[in-house]
Amino acid sequence: MILRRKTISGVDQRAKEAYFTASQGELIWSRFKGNRTAMIAAYALVLLILMGLFAPFLSPYNPTIAGRDRDYENGAPQIPKFWDENGFSARPFIYATERERSIATNFRWVVKENRDERLYVRFFVRDWSYKLFHIDWDLPGRIFDIDFALIRSDLHLFGVEGGKMHLFGTDASGKDIFGRTLHAIWTSLAVGTLGVLISFVLALIIGGVAGYFGGWIDSVLQMITDAVRTVPSIPLFMALAAFMPDHWNSETRFFFISIILGVIGWPTLARRIRTHLLTERTQEYVLAAELSGASSSHIIRRHLLPSFTSYIIVDLMISFPYMVRSETALSFIGLGLKDPVNSLGALMQNVSKADVLLNYQWYFIPVIFFVALVLAFVFVGDGLRDAADPYSGTKK
Repeated sequence: MILRRKTISGVDQRAKEAYFTASQGELIWSRFKGNRTAMIAAYALVLLILMGLFAPFLSPYNPTIAGRDRDYENGAPQIPKFWDENGFSARPFIYATERERSIATNFRWVVKENRDERLYVRFFVRDWSYKLFHIDWDLPGRIFDIDFALIRSDLHLFGVEGGKMHLFGTDASGKDIFGRTLHAIWTSLAVGTLGVLISFVLALIIGGVAGYFGGWIDSVLQMITDAVRTVPSIPLFMALAAFMPDHWNSETRFFFISIILGVIGWPTLARRIRTHLLTERTQEYVLAAELSGASSSHIIRRHLLPSFTSYIIVDLMISFPYMVRSETALSFIGLGLKDPVNSLGALMQNVSKADVLLNYQWYFIPVIFFVALVLAFVFVGDGLRDAADPYSGTKK
């Protein structure tokens, strides 16, 4: 019994020492792991990011080519099976399809399954060529023309012998909704990432200068911040949509929309940075740095900003879903990315028709992924915010 008490006390002592010697990042991660909802959301977010990142590998067919499967336009999702009335199969399979007109549907084209013909699923097949970690910007001027790809391949995770398989069905032009959804996740994440980075840099510069120097500089910068915040978003986006030339390609529109989202998204974070610096600039360690001859930029960069890095990270994570939602809303109302670009907003344009709600419910599958992506970001951001608060464990 005495040995057990000594062992327990030793474990407690080591736990206390690890707690008091842990860095700020280790403490945040420890508290974040204790939030089950945030951890589940983090796993879901990582899964969605990986699905978007490796979308070309996971997509059996090119999602940008209309009429990829002309015999299966507006086709329902095809779920692989292992058995049917004809017996069991160790290999997953789907049925071959036939397209015909039906009297019951006023002679519209309908797709019927041929249950006597099985098409077996194969893994690691060769099909259309793609590029991973690809950057292709064709912006005005030769300096900004970029075409870079880290991986070029034509290998895909799965395919079907003698036919095609559409896990999420197809749209009216025969394009595979499964591949379009995966590519749309990556496009929306890329737009959100670029927008967040632009807003982050602007917020650090403007908020840092306003909070550190104060005085008339702070007044002028706050006037600019308030002016940006008061600009109505919808009229601004409509004006920008009218400004964008029709000959711009999809990559140029993508870059332009990302810049606009970043330019109008920095005021909130800049105000938080300004408020924190107004408080911290009077502390003793700032005065000691000034007496040592450190420049203002050095004090802001090496002393003030690191003092609340965790809160900046949390703000960035929370701002991600708003960027993704803004891009989706712009594309949904026709002011953002359009076909053949695969974005969540562009895919959600198809669900606004009554015919889709009545006959083609699988068009709503991208909506589910959009909701899951936004909720994952929100729950992870809330978990990081609680973990970064040193008093979160004492609140009741």
